[in-house]
Amino acid sequence: VQLQASGGGLVQAGGSLRLSCAKSGRTFSRYPAGWFRQAPGKERELVAAISWSGDNTYYADSVKGRFTISRDNAKDTVYLQMNSLKPEDTGVYYCAAQPVRGGSGYYTRVMDYNYWGQGTQVTVSS
Repeated sequence: VQLQASGGGLVQAGGSLRLSCAKSGRTFSRYPAGWFRQAPGKERELVAAISWSGDNTYYADSVKGRFTISRDNAKDTVYLQMNSLKPEDTGVYYCAAQPVRGGSGYYTRVMDYNYWGQGTQVTVSS
């Protein structure tokens, strides 16, 4: 199984970006997913998480009202729509997935996820 993150780039403050995380391989089909980010010299932090059904979501306080996590299970893809970007949103964004047998929950810790994408750089200029 591989996770391929894309959609990062350079944007001015106030702008928008849409990140995508495409899963390849059929080892598992049900998986909560999350988007994390890591700024230079800082720990990796959770930005948003979503249950495998898409019914439940979680957002870090710093991005509430600006970011939206969603998924299209038919395409095996998870998205992160980022609006009203700020310079402090700059960092490498990683998607993560963890297979489950069922349930409607999501995971919020780095240690909860066993599958990670390669990361995509997001730079917000002031």
